[in-house]
Amino acid sequence: MAQFKYKVRNLQGVALEKTIEARDATSLRSTLREQGFYVLQIQEIKGGLFSKDFDLKVVTDVLNPITIRDKSIFSRQFSALINAGVTLVRSLSVLQEQTRNARLSRAIEKIRLDVEQGSSLADGLRKHPAAFDTLYVAMVQAGEVGGCLDEVLERLSKLLEDQDRLNRQIKTALSYPTTVLLLATGLFLAMVTFILPVFKGIFKQLGGELPPFTLFMLGISDALQSVWGWLIILGSIAGIVFAYTQIYKTRGGREVIDRIKLKLPLFGDIIQKASVARFCRTFGALTRSGVPILTSLEIVRDTSGNQIIANAVDKSRASIREGGMISVTLQKESVFPPMATQMMSVGEETGELDNMLFKVAEYYELEVELAVKALTALLEPIMIVILGAMVGSVILAMYLPMFTIFDLIN
Repeated sequence: MAQFKYKVRNLQGVALEKTIEARDATSLRSTLREQGFYVLQIQEIKGGLFSKDFDLKVVTDVLNPITIRDKSIFSRQFSALINAGVTLVRSLSVLQEQTRNARLSRAIEKIRLDVEQGSSLADGLRKHPAAFDTLYVAMVQAGEVGGCLDEVLERLSKLLEDQDRLNRQIKTALSYPTTVLLLATGLFLAMVTFILPVFKGIFKQLGGELPPFTLFMLGISDALQSVWGWLIILGSIAGIVFAYTQIYKTRGGREVIDRIKLKLPLFGDIIQKASVARFCRTFGALTRSGVPILTSLEIVRDTSGNQIIANAVDKSRASIREGGMISVTLQKESVFPPMATQMMSVGEETGELDNMLFKVAEYYELEVELAVKALTALLEPIMIVILGAMVGSVILAMYLPMFTIFDLIN
């Protein structure tokens, strides 16, 4: 018997998540379906690092994760093979051989075996949440039911490519200031640790009272030259990171932190626009693929990446159940920009919601691209000033006592 963690939705549409022991994932899925549940995800709980079930592949998988680009290439190639009339099993076999990512290749092999045994493609994908999330599985399932699997896979590839491009733009914008900040910190620590102590000996020989700022910098230098000082610094950093992760795991803490992120100067506007673009692109792809709207909103909520936006989507789901409109609820929450909600409203009224969502996504993706370029241009002089301030503080600490030394010499 193995332990499995599963997520289902009951007849009332409420999502449930539990851990249970079962012989295998297939029998557990059959049992849950017989009980009237709609299975969203089943994941086997593997053994830990010191467990007898530990496999070296666990380490290699951590070092070689499945990226969005890997899934995008897989989807595009899979779509081309299906469109050319190649069978599912043959297509999966071809993709397994040419996929460079070893982790994804192993997942494809297991999916191929499931399909050979009569399982649907969506059910096979669902067993590998690390590679194929709920969004991916839902769209594939809709494509299988609607007989348009190749179109859905092509749509998935485009969706993943857009997400990857947006992520790369943001990472590129942050790479320069991050590099400068790390270099500035390293230079500051080197000067405080190795250069400032040399002047400390000179100041001590000449005597006299040192300025408060120099004493402060010398205190930092002494701390950096002792083991306890480094332990305190590293412990403080680890404590802050641990506290942040623990707080973020709670719903209330996640709401506070995500709300602060949306209000951040410079970065808050980019985060909001990127979240709006991701919501519209994902929601549009799901609805166009034939996924039910309530299921689509649930998936979008879980993949939003921001609890404030997830709460707004949750309220829109409740509004849809009561016969309301998505755009009206989102407008009341004041999370989405007015232009986005107005365009969604037009889409709902005209029955072209998916088309309108894609237009909103394209608009805000362009806005993010422009905002990222503007942020990069703004951060360059700011980081130069920070670098100068960190280096200048050490030089100032060394030169301030010079005035006292000149007085002593005179």
